[in-house]
Parts: sequence; structure tokens; C-alpha cells
Amino acid sequence: MESKLELLKETQPFKLLPEDVLIGIAEILEEVYYPKEKLLYQQDTTKLKGLDIIAEGNYESFFYDAGHNRRDLEILERGSTFGGISVLLNKKRALKTIIAKKGTKVYHLHRKEFRSLCAAYEDFFHFFTSDFGKRMLNEEFANFYRKPASFEESYIASEQLYSRKIEGVIYKDLVTANHNTPIFEVAKKMSANKVSCLFVEDDDKNIVSFVTDITLRDKVIAGQRHSEDPINTVADKNIVAISKEAYIYEAILMMFRTKSRYLLVADGNNGYLGFLSRNRLLSEQAQSPLLFIQSVKLAQSSKELKSKWQKVPNIVSQLLGRGVHAEIVNEVITTIADTISLKVIEEVFSEIGPAPAKFVYIVLGSEGRKEQTLKTDQDNAIIYEDKANEQRELVRGYFLDFSTRISDKLNDIGFDYCTGGFMAKNPQWTHSLSHWKNNYKTWIEDALPESAIKFSTFFDCRAIYGYTPIIDELREFVDSELKNPAEKFFAYMAKNALQYEPPLTFFKNIKTFTQDKKEVFDIKRAMTPIVDLVRVYALQNRIFQKENTGERLKALKEIGVFTETQLNELMQSYYYLMSLRLRKQAQQILENKLEPNNTVDIESLTKIELVTLREIFKTISNFQEGIRIKFTGGNLL
Repeated sequence: MESKLELLKETQPFKLLPEDVLIGIAEILEEVYYPKEKLLYQQDTTKLKGLDIIAEGNYESFFYDAGHNRRDLEILERGSTFGGISVLLNKKRALKTIIAKKGTKVYHLHRKEFRSLCAAYEDFFHFFTSDFGKRMLNEEFANFYRKPASFEESYIASEQLYSRKIEGVIYKDLVTANHNTPIFEVAKKMSANKVSCLFVEDDDKNIVSFVTDITLRDKVIAGQRHSEDPINTVADKNIVAISKEAYIYEAILMMFRTKSRYLLVADGNNGYLGFLSRNRLLSEQAQSPLLFIQSVKLAQSSKELKSKWQKVPNIVSQLLGRGVHAEIVNEVITTIADTISLKVIEEVFSEIGPAPAKFVYIVLGSEGRKEQTLKTDQDNAIIYEDKANEQRELVRGYFLDFSTRISDKLNDIGFDYCTGGFMAKNPQWTHSLSHWKNNYKTWIEDALPESAIKFSTFFDCRAIYGYTPIIDELREFVDSELKNPAEKFFAYMAKNALQYEPPLTFFKNIKTFTQDKKEVFDIKRAMTPIVDLVRVYALQNRIFQKENTGERLKALKEIGVFTETQLNELMQSYYYLMSLRLRKQAQQILENKLEPNNTVDIESLTKIELVTLREIFKTISNFQEGIRIKFTGGNLL
């Protein structure tokens, strides 16, 4: 036991883990000894059962070329590992051929335990993805590495989708023209530079819009515009930019959300390095689940959308199986759900015609935070602009019909009606902007305990369709109200974060209840205190632009509410629980053919998972005590 623990403490990336976790790992490591030289794994053939940690002796690691010559030879000695990249990124198949030399002793960690560590500790996971990225820079390694199979076999992109940044992609140079340039001159410039997108600058050289081949076709030729008109009369002003520090998956998701086919790449100094096209990024990610999102956008009916949604658990299972961070998985699920909602909204417009007033369709709760899981119901609302008295009933009648049709279609697709009635279909949650302002004013001023608990979900809202200045105005109003809230408002919001206690017994074991003859705990209730405590801190500091729990935590750390250590503890705790929750839900759907729920069978957990959960629940309890003292003076109110 001691020798195993000492080895782990000197081995990357295990030495990044807490000591109590290392003790748990040491207890379950399986010792294997090879008295004679032995061929263990054959490249791209042998399926690995887990990760090997070399304690004594060494492994020979290499590729065989077509002439059966050993290529890219490496000697792996004490403290080296083999199998991590293979399990995470190569469908469990050995990445290289391995020969154990005479007298080699290794400790074996089963892949289930290994993946649990990857899900729990981001730095641990990224050690292997980073190592793979470095290896792919080696021309010989890249030549022999076989890429994952077809899109039909797996929706999962290569590791580069999740660890590679925009700055590592070759983007196109900007081609620009002044906003007063005649249309025909712009077309000639695009042709000469062989680009399908040109960016338009104002007189101060600021990029203000862009034109594409489609712009010229639809607005100039089809619209019979004069070719000598200035380009700014037809240019698209929907400029979208992303930092070069962003990841590829973030760029693609941003394109889907903004409906933009082109992204400017910002260099951080108010300038642009070039631009990226959606087609280019997707073509580089031929196995990405983001291509699946594109297929959702092309769906022609609610029946087809339902079929698409039923495929999501498989995508989630494979993403988590590859060790992809739960925050990314949440974002993929949410983007698919948003895309389905947008398709439904467009379908309803085709049935009843355009809206008689400007409006915004918002989502609430977990979807509002981009933290949607596989057990999901509808949480949405509609805010429309205020109209003159004679138009109010007409406008209201339209939006109630509109929202009812949307909710009914979403329910048919698989997004259940909200049992609490927090849906736009409910007349209470489809109203004018002035009515919504009054709602928030009442909740803040009354500061009733039941309001804090019942309506907290409305402080997690996000627009997915419509005229966004409406929700911007509402946020500005809420911001001003929160500058001088009722004395007990934050105290009652804090109490909301204290009503669920982490499931720990007096002796720090996990508290369970019996369900279907199994001992289980509710993982959603275990996560809720983190969501609630982060929300109350965000509201107190009037942080509205950060939507999900992780983004809010980082913003709160930047202004000194949380330390770096506290940030890491909460982030790791929250997303470990989220990963476990998503994995169990996918398992319920795919393997057990059951409706997903939020309970976890204690017997299904590994020793490492149990140790990790106990530590997480202690962490949550400590943070709850902190919020109790800060907002309630230690009282329960």
C-alpha cells in the first residue's frame, strides 16, 4: 500500500490529486508482474482495460510500419503511464504496441476508475489531452496515429475540438472595403481575392458590417439594386467576434447561436487577426456532435425533431466516456435544445403568421443557465413590448396562442410540460415588458421567503429568440432595483440556498433513502445549494451577463468574492456532480430503457466516486455555513 502511494505521489498527473483520493486509488490498484518479456498490447487492435503505471522495469512503446519495422520507439520507465490516451481518445484500442521487458512490475487502474478521475479533476484529464496534442506535433507519430472511425460510428470529435484554441486554426485574412464603395467594386474585389465574405469599414477603419456572395445574390441581383449603390445599403450588420484564446467548440456554438456563418478573430488589442467560416470549422470537425446540431437545423418536421432529441443520450454518453468536461456537455445539450425550440418557433410562425409586436422568447432555470440535463421539462416565458390600449387584447391573444402551440409541440418532441406551470403557455408568464418589470419589483420589494424560493428560477433567464433589447431593458431595470433592495431580500435568497442539505450523515457517510429496493440519493438536490449560493452572490454583485454557474463563479472570483482555492473547490464539486448526473441519466435511457431521473444508486458507485462525493458534500456544507453567516447572521430566519 505504502509503495503504491509513494509511486502515485511522484507520477504525473496523479500527483495533482488530493492525498485522500490518492489513498483511495492506491487501495484499488492491481499489481501485475512480468517475469519474462511479453507482448502486451498491439497497436490499434488490443482493447485496454485501463491505465498502467510502471513501478519497476520498463515498457517498450512503438509503432510497426508496413515493413514490420519499429518506429517512434520510446522506453517507458518507473513513473510513466500507458493507456490514458488510448482509453480517452482511441476507443480503448492501444495507441501503440507495448512490450513489457523482463522483471517489469506495473500497477493497473481500471478504466472505469480512470474515467471517474478524468471527470472529477480537470487538470488530471487535460494532462492526457495535452500530451496527445504535443504528440500530434510529431510528424512520425501523427503519420501512424489512426483517426477515430466514421461519423456513423461516433458523434464524438477528436480531442482537438475540446482542447485546441482558435489561435491554432489557420484563418483567412480580412478583405475590407470602405462603406461608401460601390457594390460592383466590392464584387470585383471579392472575386480578385477569391473570398466569399468581405468586411465593410467606416471612415475610421472600424469594421461595421460584412457582405457575402449570398448578400450579392439575394439583395442586389434578386432585389434589382443598382450596382453603383454604396455597399452599406446592402451589408449585414450582424458582426460577431471571438477571442483567439477561445476554443474551437466555443466558436462553433457561437455561430449556431448567433446564426452567423463568419466570425472575426480578435487579437485582444481591439484589432482582428482574420476571420473563420462555419463551413471551414465544421469540415475540420467531421465527427463533431456539432455536425449533429447542424442536422437538427435541417429537420423538416416535429416528428423529425423528436427523432433527433432521442439521439442525444447517446451523444452525451460518448462525450462523457471520452472524459469531456460536464460544462461542455451541458452546453452541447442546451444548444441542441435551443435549436429545436427555434425550429418549433419558426414552424408556429408558418401556421399563424408573424407577431403583431416585438417580443422575446426566454428560457429559465437550468436551460437559462445553459445547464440542461437529459431529464428536462419546459421552463420558458414571453415578454412583449407595451402597446396602446386598443391593441393590447389583440397582441395578448396572439402571444397566448403562439406560446400554447410552442409548448404543445415541445411536449410532443420530448420536453415535458413544467409541473409547476412555469411556461409561456401559462397566461401568468406571457406578458408585456411593463408587467414583467412589476413582477420583478414585487419579488424584490416584498422579500417574502416563499417568493425567493418560488421565483428564483426567474433570475436565471436567457433570450433565445426575438428582439433582445427588451430583455436588456428588463435587466437594466432589475439592476437598478437591486441597488437598494428590501433588507431581507438577499437573506431570503440565501435561505433558499440553505434549504437543501448535502446528503451526509453525522459520521460523514452518504445519507440515502430507499427507492425500488435500492439505496439512493438525489443528486439534483445535492447540487442545488451550489446553484443557489452562486446565484445569490451574483445578484448581490449584480452580475447579469454571466449565465451559467461556472461563468458566475469565475466572475465572482475576479471581484474578490471567492479565492482561487474556493473557485476550484466549487467548480470541481459542481461539475463532478453534473458529470455523474448526466452519466446516470444516459445510462437509464440507453441501458435500462427507463425515463431518466435524478437518483443515484449508492451500490453503483466505485470507491473513488464514494470518497470524492463525501469530500464534495463536506465542501458544500462549509460553503453553506459561510453564506448562513454572511446573509442571515447565523440565523435560519
